[in-house]
Amino acid sequence: MTERDAYWWQAAPLASEPQRPVAPSCDVVVVGAGYTGLSAAMTLARAGRSVQVFDRLRPGEGASTRNGGITSGNLRLSRAEMVRRFGEARADAVLAEAKAAREDLYAFIDREGIDCDFALTGRFAGAATPGDYDGLAREAEHLHRSLGIEAHAVSRAEQRRYIGTDYYHGGNVRMDIGGLHPAKFHAGMLRVAQAAGATIHGETAVLGIRAEGGGYEVSTARGTVRAGHVIVGTNGYTDTADRWLRRRLVPVRSRIIATAALSPNLMGELMPTRMMYTETRRLHYYYRPSPDGTRILFGGRDGTVAGDPDWPTANLRRALADIFPTLADVDLTQSWYGYVAMNRDMIPRLFTRRGVRYAAGYCGSGVVWARWAGQKAALQVMGDQAGASALDFRAPGFVPLLNGKAWFMPGVFAWLSLQDRLAARRAA
Repeated sequence: MTERDAYWWQAAPLASEPQRPVAPSCDVVVVGAGYTGLSAAMTLARAGRSVQVFDRLRPGEGASTRNGGITSGNLRLSRAEMVRRFGEARADAVLAEAKAAREDLYAFIDREGIDCDFALTGRFAGAATPGDYDGLAREAEHLHRSLGIEAHAVSRAEQRRYIGTDYYHGGNVRMDIGGLHPAKFHAGMLRVAQAAGATIHGETAVLGIRAEGGGYEVSTARGTVRAGHVIVGTNGYTDTADRWLRRRLVPVRSRIIATAALSPNLMGELMPTRMMYTETRRLHYYYRPSPDGTRILFGGRDGTVAGDPDWPTANLRRALADIFPTLADVDLTQSWYGYVAMNRDMIPRLFTRRGVRYAAGYCGSGVVWARWAGQKAALQVMGDQAGASALDFRAPGFVPLLNGKAWFMPGVFAWLSLQDRLAARRAA
């Protein structure tokens, strides 16, 4: 029987925070105790603001401790598509900010002494079709020329230097991406935020936020708080306390499986450089070696919206075997999911509504973006010019018929799967 708990919780178990009194007032209330909320809280507390953070789950129980731990800072849209949607200036500013966010994350981990198995390994992206290789080669050239990132194309003839498979039609490598242990990273952030003076209230839901007398009245499951400012960082776990936001964020399940421990020789054959990995299929997958290098963690979109059925795990097993046929019968030890949040702009977002600041919609790349966006939101509350961000413009549009559950995801999953199968046949 495959365990449903996240693999990461073995080394960094989730814990309930000791229940502390809810202060009737504070400078800032932060909703959500994941990467976003903790980043905002520590930034504010270090600047002398009184901060209370509320989360209806245990701190980190959402995607912050369930993700793949890949520090990609990915952007779903190509530069050309961002230029078309937002203009050239914003597109290039967002790309530059992605680089800055990654670098700032690495500096933060080092500066705060967070022991989270971070390694700047680089990432290989595999081309699912010959045409995709051309796009990845252009991307690597652009990253190197425009942003100074060490990146290069990898032909199919040389890809086994990076990954033990012939499944891909070449790819690219970029060396500014690495991996970390997400639950250890969250535990480190929690420690830093509390040491700074932020009060964290786990398992304490926010029930509503109401503008009141130049500030806000925040109703929680354990009392009402008056605050001068509110920052919301609930992302894929936004609930009915904020129906406006729920209509703008699409919660999508991202599932990861963990293989049983593999032999050192097999790991060396399949992942010779111990990089992070991704690919270009429409229903794309991401994967990596575990921090100790003994097993493979393999993830992708789930396609379900309720329950915890077995078929998404079976689908990931098949996809893993497509890439690594020798793992067709490998034992799996864990299969778990967390919710990522998409938005209609398809880039991470900062925005303000009625004075409440929101940081959300990371589109599956929250390891880098969530901490960055939480920090930016806090700086904005403080009136600091360093809070300026290319991610900060109009609120994302509402999604018609969305009520907090992405009921259309099974259909989207089936459509993307069909497109991938047809593309594979054409490439064969």
